[in-house]
Amino acid sequence: MLRGYVLHTRPYRDNRVIVNLLVDNQGRVDAIARLGGKKNATRSILQPFQPLIFAFSGAGSLKNLTQLEAASPAVPLVGNDLYTGLYLNELLMRCLTVEHQAEGIFLHYHQTLLSLALGFKEQDLRYFELSLLEELGIMPSLTIDPLDNPIHGDGFYRLQPDSGFIPVYPTAFTQHKFFQGSMLSALAHRQLSECHLLAAKKLMRQLLARILGNKPLYARALFKPRQPNRPQ
Repeated sequence: MLRGYVLHTRPYRDNRVIVNLLVDNQGRVDAIARLGGKKNATRSILQPFQPLIFAFSGAGSLKNLTQLEAASPAVPLVGNDLYTGLYLNELLMRCLTVEHQAEGIFLHYHQTLLSLALGFKEQDLRYFELSLLEELGIMPSLTIDPLDNPIHGDGFYRLQPDSGFIPVYPTAFTQHKFFQGSMLSALAHRQLSECHLLAAKKLMRQLLARILGNKPLYARALFKPRQPNRPQ
């Protein structure tokens, strides 16, 4: 039996759905599931943020979901924490493909959901995005520059996506355009402080844009009517 979470479902045919799953040690797996009647257990547990155990059959890229059980109660997310969970799901749906499945991202996702259930911390969201970029192999080093020199906390750096963080010497008027070495180091060690959060958010958006392109993430818009300054 495997363990995982539902990322997304869509109708298929004959009371069946295509389920996009995040599976431990496998990454994203797409499967067909039969729902049964309105009171069928499959329908009730095949929901986001519900820890599942299950099995697949089939050799193609679209599996058949066979055995299915709830592994534990659903992770209790409400309000903006729920919208943050939906953001994680949409981000994974957009980033994970057959070529880039991120087999090791499951545990990071599970731990982030549990953290959200205890109360949102923006640092946890940045760490999840960092882990995803690392799993996809597109995260530049946060500790050394392209010439193998260490990144210094009192330095400033420009992101060059294909190379890494290039040292720069900004004026007082241009410092906001670059990233401080102290933030990069704090992010690398998962020790972001409040003063780092805005720059870390800017950095993650730049890096994720390489995958997401110009198409927006719809889950981000859920926060605007309720809390315009909510960090996403």
